[in-house]
Amino acid sequence: MERSHEHKTPCWVYVGTLLFFFHFHSVTVSGAPLKQEAALDNGATVLNHSMHLVHRMENLLTLGNSSDVSLRVQTMNTDEVKVIQAHSLVLTLQSDVFEELLLSRNNSALVLIETPECAAVFDKFVRYLYCGDISLRLDQAISLHKLASKYRVWGLQQGLTQYMTQHLSSDSPTGHVVSWYNYALQIGDATLRDSCLQYLSWNLSSVLQSGEWGSISEDLLLSLLQRSDLILQSELELYEALESWINQNQPVSSTIETALRAVRYGMIPPQHLFRLQRHSPLMVKYYEAIRDLLYLAFQFHSASPIQLAKYFDVNCSIFTPRNYLSSSWGSPWIINNPTRDDRSFSFQTQLGPSGHDSSKRVTWNALFSPRWLPLSARSTYTELGAMQPTRTEGGRPRIIVTPATSSPDFAGVSFQKTVIVMAKQQGKVIVRHVYNFHQSTEEAGDFLVDADLQRRASEYLIDSSLYLHVVIKPLYHSLLVARK
Repeated sequence: MERSHEHKTPCWVYVGTLLFFFHFHSVTVSGAPLKQEAALDNGATVLNHSMHLVHRMENLLTLGNSSDVSLRVQTMNTDEVKVIQAHSLVLTLQSDVFEELLLSRNNSALVLIETPECAAVFDKFVRYLYCGDISLRLDQAISLHKLASKYRVWGLQQGLTQYMTQHLSSDSPTGHVVSWYNYALQIGDATLRDSCLQYLSWNLSSVLQSGEWGSISEDLLLSLLQRSDLILQSELELYEALESWINQNQPVSSTIETALRAVRYGMIPPQHLFRLQRHSPLMVKYYEAIRDLLYLAFQFHSASPIQLAKYFDVNCSIFTPRNYLSSSWGSPWIINNPTRDDRSFSFQTQLGPSGHDSSKRVTWNALFSPRWLPLSARSTYTELGAMQPTRTEGGRPRIIVTPATSSPDFAGVSFQKTVIVMAKQQGKVIVRHVYNFHQSTEEAGDFLVDADLQRRASEYLIDSSLYLHVVIKPLYHSLLVARK
């Protein structure tokens, strides 16, 4: 009588069969073969069982069935070791680094030395290699990105970069944008670096009030202070936050002096400058380092800009406004149902930041058109002289901001308008876009070009409304004349 023997399936056959089926099935569902089959037989039906296959791959990792390699993940400078039973075929298919390590190993164990942060999430990293998805917290993003970069898992690396750029506004106990910026700077990721820097610049008021402000580096601090696109309540708010940062971090004197000289004292009203001279310990201590800037600021506040321009260069940063949200500089504008029809509103600002002009007000008229068309795209007169109706479909939003009246006080002053578009991300209202122009957003060329305002759930809308803030910035560069 013959006896049948059930032989154990080799691990490479078991795992290989799963991966072959998974690969074949994925291509059939999402790739060219599916389209080709559909072209041959329009009545074809696709059966998608890929999630069941992913579940089996996850069980394969969890149970360690037919494992042929033990990953011994040792935490650097400790005796702590985490052991993961894995399959060399899966690892080599996902990472050429693992392929090289497995070829050079002497036994079934592969020792990997990782930092404590990376070791803590290594099981998540390996699970991604098996299942193609991953769940993570904000504080795990950098560690996982390091692992993806180290083992050259490019899909995960790119996905994590995208995750970080999309979660800058998420709440975290100690903040995360500054650490992500520093990490991007370290690895040379320009996209992530610029996204973090833009978020910090455009949402500076909320950053100044958070615990994250005290953690920024000296280089990042000085970089922010040089920018004119900062969005905050006032220059005074920036000075007070700078004083708080210096008290907390105690940098060297040269850094303090450089930072203090980056403050735009001409944008701080004279009554506040007098108070700071008397009651700010920082200004009292470093008064000599900024004496010339304070003297220039007081001169700016005591004379008309035209008079000042005869003797000083008013085209320097101390006289250039940032994007201030206080009522002296502009006004918020909430547009309900923005696709319905044209809207207009009026608001007042100061003529300029100079104390000489502090009592002079300018009234501004703003017009929002949801479906504006340039003249080149509109219908014109026909040969018979009959005017064709203006098309409204296909137009795009536009804002025009003009003064209600002209005034001799406008001589030599040009006004830059800035429209700040707010959005809600992860439950927090943040700045999504900033547009600069002199009269119309048409000058910007891309005003709300990607916004689908018809959709109630549009990422540009908050509760079906468009949240804007209009800032008026007087610029004095046109006042430059020959000095006498």
